[in-house]
Amino acid sequence: MKNQILKKSIDLFDDKGFKETTIQDIVDQLDVTKGTFYYYFNSKQEVLRDIHLEYIEGLLQEQEEILQNQTLSNKEKLYENIYLTLSKIDTQGKEARIVHRELRHLHEDHVKQIKLKRKEYRLNFEKIIDEGKKTREFSNHIRTDILAFGFLGMTNYSYYWFRTDGELTDKELARFYTEIILKGIEEVPVKEGI
Repeated sequence: MKNQILKKSIDLFDDKGFKETTIQDIVDQLDVTKGTFYYYFNSKQEVLRDIHLEYIEGLLQEQEEILQNQTLSNKEKLYENIYLTLSKIDTQGKEARIVHRELRHLHEDHVKQIKLKRKEYRLNFEKIIDEGKKTREFSNHIRTDILAFGFLGMTNYSYYWFRTDGELTDKELARFYTEIILKGIEEVPVKEGI
């Protein structure tokens, strides 16, 4: 029942917003009593915290597998991290939108907990970039922190517009984002007479 409460809350929070969704809305959708809700959760706030934690902890676990994969170059790790984020749009798009939109409704102690995990996720990207600088896969002239924030902004906003049944697949979009990061958008002039 706890998972059912979480799933129904995700649907409602995504559709109506956290603030506008009541515990009564959640239990009505599940055809259970408020007592059932309170058996598993102390508050709606606790539900929101759990949604955040489950989402980011799942990403961190998969990200760690990518980081530890010694067969991948840093360019490949960068792509795999971008794809990891985008691949969740189809299966966890609602959770991602809630995580990015509803953080402001969490109590301060929960916000600190979530922000630490978000920071860990971002710092893992920075590790890939810094390692790529050391191996000369990436330019030493780039600012690691800005690139990591830029990547996160690009991919996280994709949850609001990208549709997996659209023109591009999530893998194609990940390749496109990776190419923008690695090569930029400036046209390289063709040298004649070589």
